[in-house]
Amino acid sequence: MRFVPWSLVSSWHCSQCGLCCIQYDVVLKFPEWLRIVKNFGVEYTAPSISCFFLRRKANGSCVFLLKTPRDSYCSLQDLKPQACKMWPFKILDKPKYGKAKHAAYDSWKQRLYIYLDQACTGIRYGIPTKDFSHSVLPEFVELALGVRRKQHRSTSMLHPPILGGNL
Repeated sequence: MRFVPWSLVSSWHCSQCGLCCIQYDVVLKFPEWLRIVKNFGVEYTAPSISCFFLRRKANGSCVFLLKTPRDSYCSLQDLKPQACKMWPFKILDKPKYGKAKHAAYDSWKQRLYIYLDQACTGIRYGIPTKDFSHSVLPEFVELALGVRRKQHRSTSMLHPPILGGNL
């Protein structure tokens, strides 16, 4: 993974490519695991020695990824784990991926360091737009700090309803 500081990004939006659901394993916090098990069953998760993951299909993609000929969708939406809600953003209290000056972001009376995973196809590089810096970034910060649960700008605007347990 390679990361770019937020201040070098003009804009970001979910392009519904499904890359995040195909290339990355999703580590679940215990409450997230419990919600998924209660709603879908334990067979939609996978254990390891120290944590739980979302199960993957035979093709390697997340079990909750739905693909159409044109788009990819997460069938969890409101039950999404924090890791899924945050991708491709990394919001940290210390600079981890260099260029601290460009990653610094002052919010909620604290300095944070925000990076984006360059693998994301929804990133546009350049001077940050007003929408990106005043709407998109604050929503990701609120999600990271736990003051927001519902996504609006930080996910694809188009998605199917939450599916039942028979995916």
